[in-house]
Amino acid sequence: MSRDGQTFWLDLAGRRLAGTWVTIRLRDAGSGGVGRFLLDAVSSGPDGSVVQNLPETAQGNDSFGWTGRLPGALLGLRLTPLSRDQPVSVSDLSIRRRRRPSLLLQAFLRQPTLTSKALYWRCLGLKVRARGFLARALGHRGETAYREWIRRFDTLHEADRRRLRREIAEWRDPPLLSVVMPVYDPAPRVLAAALRSVRRQIYPHWQLCLVDDASTDPAIPRLIARHAARDPRIRVLRRDENGHIARATNDAIAMAEGSHVAFLDHDDVLAETALYQVAAALRADPALDLVYSDEDKIDGRGRRFEPHFKSDYNRELLYGQNYINHLTVVRRETLLAVGGLRPGFEGSQDHDLLLRLSAGLDPARVRHIPKVLYHWRAAGGSGTFSDRALARAEAARLRALAEVVEPSGGRAERGPYGFNRLVRPVPQPSPLVSVIVPTRDRAELLAVALDGLLERTAYGPLEVVVVDNDSREPATRDLFARYANEPRVRIVRVPGGFNFSDLSNRGAAAARGSVLLFLNNDIEVVEEGWLRELVSIAVDPEVGAVGAKLLYPDGTLQHGGIVLGIGGVAGHSHLGLDGDDPGYFARMTLSQEVSGVTGACLAMRAGVFAQVGGFDAEHLAVAFNDVDLCLRVRQAGYRIVWTPHARLMHHESKSRGPEDTPEKRARFEAEIRVMHDRWEPQLRSDPFYNPNLSRVSAHFRL
Repeated sequence: MSRDGQTFWLDLAGRRLAGTWVTIRLRDAGSGGVGRFLLDAVSSGPDGSVVQNLPETAQGNDSFGWTGRLPGALLGLRLTPLSRDQPVSVSDLSIRRRRRPSLLLQAFLRQPTLTSKALYWRCLGLKVRARGFLARALGHRGETAYREWIRRFDTLHEADRRRLRREIAEWRDPPLLSVVMPVYDPAPRVLAAALRSVRRQIYPHWQLCLVDDASTDPAIPRLIARHAARDPRIRVLRRDENGHIARATNDAIAMAEGSHVAFLDHDDVLAETALYQVAAALRADPALDLVYSDEDKIDGRGRRFEPHFKSDYNRELLYGQNYINHLTVVRRETLLAVGGLRPGFEGSQDHDLLLRLSAGLDPARVRHIPKVLYHWRAAGGSGTFSDRALARAEAARLRALAEVVEPSGGRAERGPYGFNRLVRPVPQPSPLVSVIVPTRDRAELLAVALDGLLERTAYGPLEVVVVDNDSREPATRDLFARYANEPRVRIVRVPGGFNFSDLSNRGAAAARGSVLLFLNNDIEVVEEGWLRELVSIAVDPEVGAVGAKLLYPDGTLQHGGIVLGIGGVAGHSHLGLDGDDPGYFARMTLSQEVSGVTGACLAMRAGVFAQVGGFDAEHLAVAFNDVDLCLRVRQAGYRIVWTPHARLMHHESKSRGPEDTPEKRARFEAEIRVMHDRWEPQLRSDPFYNPNLSRVSAHFRL
């Protein structure tokens, strides 16, 4: 295998693998990760080389695999790392020829709902087309239960332990990590489990700074003393009086000597590789200030459940909830610079710390490790600090957010389910918003949209630019005549074939407002404050685009933000969920950063739109133009925000119709190719959708 920069090449010409069924397996021998490589087969075509993506799947312990039929005229395999910030290398790459019978048996047994009766009838030879069955089964990317996921992807074997220990032994100057643990009267058995989880770490370069906050149970200091006597890496301090979690934690931080501090509650458990994964991330990027991981819960018997597979760094989401939570690791100097934890914020002391820490923090100095490294004990009787005064904790959380956003004029309000809601100010005087509505006939839909904009929207400076694409029906002419004397409505005529991107660009060119709102003609206003919410976010200098929560007429969710990679290109988050359902860890009730928002309702400053060049009318006339625009906005350094606090109804595609003709299908397929050619690495690695979750749909399932 040869290497050109960060791209790996395996020459397979003359190896007699072209057109054969194979299984390819490889391991990333770098610092660990999920979905690390883009695997392509390169073959010879009449017009040059042809590249075919081979969508490998995770098989656990940083190994990946692909099974399928290689293309003819095969030249070789190309591996392109997707990691933007960590070194990678390849080890244990193997290519195994497969025979059709073994593949059929493998695919047959892989079916997720195969009962014994179904197996009996299939074995009798019911009409199953082998080729189609095999293709469907090998293409299946099923969702699985958490227990099965743990077995397949999160079970450490002795060979893995030996491999990791060998790797760590070769590191020069491995970082010292300080684990801080405040203790106050937990059940002795859960404290013992927490202590064992630290002492059993694969990574040996740690110290545990433990502060007993004047526990009243005499068994606690005896238990702590026994463990400290057995391991000199455990440092212990006992407070004379109970000072609560913030003071006890700060005392533990004062004892810390490591470059970074990891927080561990006295009743929780670290995964065996937790500190190794953190140390590997710090070795790859020593400038990191904040590192955090995925987590799950454990019950009284230690059984794992309710995993939280998180977004990469998402400051907008952090305003609303402490999604970072566990495992959290912070540079010690940074921690001391912000004053550690603050007494008076008990119950939300971690959220308060992260809000202060993240204010002005460069996102490049934050790393999310998409692995379950922390097990949060949910059983009763463990004495968890943050479960004791929920009302006080909620008040502290709101106060923490209010202090952080007060300099920018924002305010903190109680949102759904008790989470925070950040309300941004609208500049005064309020900026003119130009609402750009492409349309062709369907006057009954457009009339509803115009009525909602002009009569049921509580926002003052507003103009509507209707971009008319060859409307011919009398009802549409009558509708335009009705608004002929309305100064807030202008009709821009753009004849020719339907090209949503061109129509939107023409509307933007005619707009007078400093804020542009691209809106479909089948959008219905249902709440008067929706536009104020969008404008307040769109004028934020760090934000490049903002989208709304769109519902179908039956009340189910149509748009909760765009997730890259769904269906090959992109899909809507939580599509079809009940409109009042909170979604995955309340994501559908919280403003958050996303990779894109739908062009059916997309607000942005006119300056940003001009900077990135508007919609791509040449290559993306109808589909994915909004995704492409948002990716260019993010590439320019802006954030994209989706808010649930602007709710609208979307009668989706009623004015354009389905993709049901050969011409439309050919155009759609061409636009898919454009997106893959232009954005393939981004489509395979959405930073706000965890790589452990299924790409079948954006429903946040395993």
